[in-house]
Amino acid sequence: MPGNQEAKQMHEYVIFELAGEHYAVDVSPVEEILRMAEITEVPHAPSFVEGIMNFRGNVMPVIDLRRRLGLPTSEHTKNTRIMAVSLNSGTVGMIVDAVSEVAEIPPEIVEPPSPIILDVDTDFLTGIAKMGSDDQEGKLVVILDLVKVLSDKSQRELAEFSEAMAADDV
Repeated sequence: MPGNQEAKQMHEYVIFELAGEHYAVDVSPVEEILRMAEITEVPHAPSFVEGIMNFRGNVMPVIDLRRRLGLPTSEHTKNTRIMAVSLNSGTVGMIVDAVSEVAEIPPEIVEPPSPIILDVDTDFLTGIAKMGSDDQEGKLVVILDLVKVLSDKSQRELAEFSEAMAADDV
């Protein structure tokens, strides 16, 4: 059955907005999408860390994805969301401007990022999806690799930060 093979190739993504652009991440590590909540600022946190919050009874570091990606920061709105994501270093909250949908993106509409924009600091871009029908302009969606969004160095900083926060709770 050809339909089943195509369905297996599809990947589901959470599509969200940052600074007026559309981004997507694989849905599997996303545990929950939360409304903006109170975040406790912590001194000496890495620059991309907004602070910490209580998530299911545990302290969860929250990063500002705009800051992490080098985008201009902005005020939070009623549409601002925190995506709770399970990564190697534990669960991390990622602040995004809005979450629009969970959608399947067929591999044939995904193009690799241009080599012109790729460098060591942008290897978290896995592709660009051209969403929409052929007769419409559609939107471009930048697909991110969540594990690579936090480089090894960033993940170590976040893990050390989380361990320090957990030790303070004891």
